[in-house]
Amino acid sequence: MQLTFGDAEYDGKRKRTRREVFLAEMEQVVPWKKLLGLIEPHYPKSGQPGRQPYRLETMLRIHFLQQWYALSDPSAEEALYDTVSMRRFAKIGGLDEVPDETTILNFRHLLEQHDLARKLFNRVNAHLSRKGQSLRGGTIVDATIISAPSSTKNKDGERDPEMRQTKKGNQYFFGMKAHIGVDDESGLVHHVECTAANVADITQAHKLLHGKEDTVCGDSGYTGLEKRDEIKGKRKLRYLIAEKPSKLKQIKNKRELKLAKRWEHTKASLRAKVEHPFRVIKRQFGYAKVRYRGLVKNTAQVLNALCAVEPVAEAEAVDACRWEVVPVMGRTPRECAGNSEKPKV
Repeated sequence: MQLTFGDAEYDGKRKRTRREVFLAEMEQVVPWKKLLGLIEPHYPKSGQPGRQPYRLETMLRIHFLQQWYALSDPSAEEALYDTVSMRRFAKIGGLDEVPDETTILNFRHLLEQHDLARKLFNRVNAHLSRKGQSLRGGTIVDATIISAPSSTKNKDGERDPEMRQTKKGNQYFFGMKAHIGVDDESGLVHHVECTAANVADITQAHKLLHGKEDTVCGDSGYTGLEKRDEIKGKRKLRYLIAEKPSKLKQIKNKRELKLAKRWEHTKASLRAKVEHPFRVIKRQFGYAKVRYRGLVKNTAQVLNALCAVEPVAEAEAVDACRWEVVPVMGRTPRECAGNSEKPKV
């Protein structure tokens, strides 16, 4: 990246913005070289006849920026023109050409075509596992509904055929489900499955276990999990599944009811970590509704979003250790300080 006089002047300014601080943390936390090694065999090579491709590292960094700041392809192009900190993070110098929205779109299609989103997610997890950030004890399983447009007022005159309708409480939703398995200590996501919204949570639970856990936590939607053929008899697990409200109403003894409610509150506090990744991708990353048609593209988008969540959680955990602030992503400063191997920043 070639620097200009404008870049040199920008470096001399005194105050760093929150965006600059965040991107500097991501620079250190994300295993860029390992992720680039996964994509490089599939990426166009330079030196061939015709238009030369942009640097792979630049395209990957733009892809992460899209997840962190909920940017569409056109918005990502405009942000690179408008925001100096983003352009510098993407390794685009003052004399370099900014990739257009079609180039950014083609890079996303490349990841989808070769199923690289899941491979990138797994590589980030493996990197964090080696740093002692995940796969320590139990697994918390849960699912969230991601809404899709239910209107038929479109070109085809129909809804997305791969999305389905489901009922949650007294409200109906149309869309898909993202099922995740989360480490109960670090709060990091280690398994992801995406289905239509009408698929029962319990049918995907066995796909969300990494095989080394001793405890499985889940809400009342996973009642009877220990009896299912996919799990029964494989290994001994402790199941902390929330009791259905109807079962609690059957308890007539006040003392027993009080103890039961207290136990349910304890189980709920253990399950709370699974909600943190959902909060990040839906509220911070703006992925409360699907952005594409079909499960394949939206599954890739969920994986991309969760892949971008992990470094954020890692950076927040490091900050908690460093400054002893409030618990972040379900980890307390004391838990962070107890790690035998601390992340490098």
